[in-house]
Amino acid sequence: MFPASCSPRFLSLLRIVAALNFFSHGAQKLFAWPVSEPQPVATAFTLFWLAGVIETFGGSLMLLGLLTRPVAFILAGEMAVAYFMNHAPGGFWPILNRGELATVYCFIWLYIASAGPGPWSLDALLARRKTVSRAPRPASAPV
Repeated sequence: MFPASCSPRFLSLLRIVAALNFFSHGAQKLFAWPVSEPQPVATAFTLFWLAGVIETFGGSLMLLGLLTRPVAFILAGEMAVAYFMNHAPGGFWPILNRGELATVYCFIWLYIASAGPGPWSLDALLARRKTVSRAPRPASAPV
């Protein structure tokens, strides 16, 4: 249906869409925004607050595609911890213990940690600039 040449752009789209959703989870924890129903914000320096910080700032970095691989690895770890602390005690199957979103995010972030950010990212832009600045100048080019 789509040519293989579209894959890098779809990787960027996956990262961007997942990051927007992930950011919103963190923003709800820290700022009670966006509001679906009234809820208190996370108490500072609790695990719930730390999760909000990781999700908000990690989601922002993933949205921009900046420091993508290490941040994605950290986000995958956070989702694994969330799953095993909060969902796995409720049973084996994620659909029954309400942990399917944590498992999906965990593996999306692991994939992005492995595959990179895609072409629509600050990491890709910085890599292109670094490559251009390292390119040898032709002998006839003015210095």
